[in-house]
Amino acid sequence: MPLDEARLAEYKARLAEREHIIRESWVRNMEAKLVRDQLDRCYQTEGVNHLESCKDIRERYIDMLRDNRVKGYKNIDL
Repeated sequence: MPLDEARLAEYKARLAEREHIIRESWVRNMEAKLVRDQLDRCYQTEGVNHLESCKDIRERYIDMLRDNRVKGYKNIDL
């Protein structure tokens, strides 16, 4: 019986780790969406000067797009 309990504990820990990874991935994705909304508002308010005025937000959003993709719990190396 102790072997089954050890497997069950390991399985529960693995599921908790998966859930944590997915949750963190979604949080980073939602942060990118908030920055995108901020960028849209900046474009609308600045008008023709949006390229200069919104540069820092635009660069931050591009970095977030590159880094904050939603990832599953499986890592497949190709």
